[in-house]
Order: sequence, then C-alpha cells, then structure tokens
Amino acid sequence: MAADTPSPAAEITKRSGSNLAIALHCLPRERRDDMVAFYAFCRDADDIADDPAAPAGDKRARLARWSEVVRGEIAAPTPLEAEVLAVFQKYGIDPALPQAIIEGVSMDLEARRYETFDDLLAYCYKVASAVGLVSIEIFGYQNDRCRAYAVDLGYALQITNIMRDVGHDFREDRRIYLPHQDFREFGYTEEDLAQGVENEAFALIMERQYRRATDYFEKAAAELPPEDRRSMAAAQMMGKTYRRLLEKMRAGGFRVLNHRYRVSKLRKLAYLAAAFVQARR
Repeated sequence: MAADTPSPAAEITKRSGSNLAIALHCLPRERRDDMVAFYAFCRDADDIADDPAAPAGDKRARLARWSEVVRGEIAAPTPLEAEVLAVFQKYGIDPALPQAIIEGVSMDLEARRYETFDDLLAYCYKVASAVGLVSIEIFGYQNDRCRAYAVDLGYALQITNIMRDVGHDFREDRRIYLPHQDFREFGYTEEDLAQGVENEAFALIMERQYRRATDYFEKAAAELPPEDRRSMAAAQMMGKTYRRLLEKMRAGGFRVLNHRYRVSKLRKLAYLAAAFVQARR
C-alpha cells in the first residue's frame, strides 16, 4: 500500500464522522492509528448488524468471520482484518473482549426486548464497556482502576445513546432498549411508543434512565486515577460530549421520539481542545 494511500481502517473512520473519531485526534500518532484500526473493527461489526439490505443469515456469517479473525483462525485475512488483528496482538488484547463486542452487535439482529435494567446492562457491557476495556489498553494506563473507569463510562455512554435514539431505533428496526419493567411501572406501552406519545409516563421513564446514566458518569469520574488522566484524555472528551447530550435531552423535556438531540460541532471542538491541554500537561 502506498504511503499516501489511507488504510482500510482509516477510510472507515473518516467516513463515520463519529464523536470517537474526533476524540482520537488528541492521541499520539501511533496510538491514534491503532485506535483507528480498532474503531474500524467496531464500526464494521455494527454496520453488518444494521445493514437493512442483508439477510439475517448473511449478517451472522459475516459476524462469525470476525469471530474467527479475533481467534486467529483465518489463514488469509483481508487488509482490514489483518490491520485489526495486528493491533489486538500488539497490545495483547484478550480475545474475549472483541468477541463480546461481536456478541453484543449480534444481539441487534433481532427486535429484542430487555425486561430489567440488569438485562440491559449486560447488553451495554458488550457493546460499550468492552469497547472501553480494549481502548484503555491502546491508550496506555498505569493504575488498574482504569478498568472500572472504562466499564462505568461505557455504561454511561451507552445509556445516553439509547435515550437519544429511542424513536429512531423503534421506527427503523422495532428495537426497544428501555427496560420493559419501567414501561409497566409507569404505565407506558409499546403502542404508545409506536404512536410517538411523549406523555408524563414517558418522561418518568426517561428521567429514570437519566439518573442511571448520571450515576455512571459520576462513578467513572471518581474512578479515574489522577496518574492516568493524561492518557485517558480522549475518553474524557467522549464523557464530556455525552454528558452534555444527556443534559440537553433533559432540558428539552426528553422529546426524543421526533427530535434528535446533538452536541454542536463548536462544543465538540472545545472539548477536543480541553483534551489536548489535558494530554500535554
């Protein structure tokens, strides 16, 4: 591959325009490139699960191939697969972590329901906390408490994502991530959701998720060791961005069924600048 030709992972990351892709700019070049490869793995797996044109069997086969890649069982990996596998081997990533991510996105192949919040947390661990646990290995850390930080920040970010995307997830894929137990307690139904009802019951459900996400943001902040604040600058930018998103939803009355809340590009750049300062102290 020519030196000026972007790698497959870099192309995927560039197209995504995600908050994480922005946060990676505060990392040293080598670690940034390695995180780009890992992010491309996460993005590709997620895109496979969300592909509306692909039959479920094809999706499962493609995700099964990623499982084989993670286990080192593919004799002739594609350029993207080779790039990802090299990063996993470089940092000694436990294959159980990327495998958990694959299992998590595979859960989205069905219009699944989550009975309790604990059930939802099991899903959040796979699609978010496991991502955080791989990420901190690439960022580099000194104190093992960073693992608890990664897990709890993952929970906070994913709950926030779920809250923002309640309407989109149901309209597009009939997915409901909010715990069914909360629906029953506050007297809200799936039919209400289908009709876009944003009544007091819905607001109470969302307020409960807000408090859960807030608790995990605060736990994560308390768990981040001082000696690792510099290496976790990208993670802290993600935390600030999603905490801002969480507060915007609450201030707007949780009108998420017909409105998509966003954090402005200017605000993200401010958080990125703060992360740069943090990383260079």
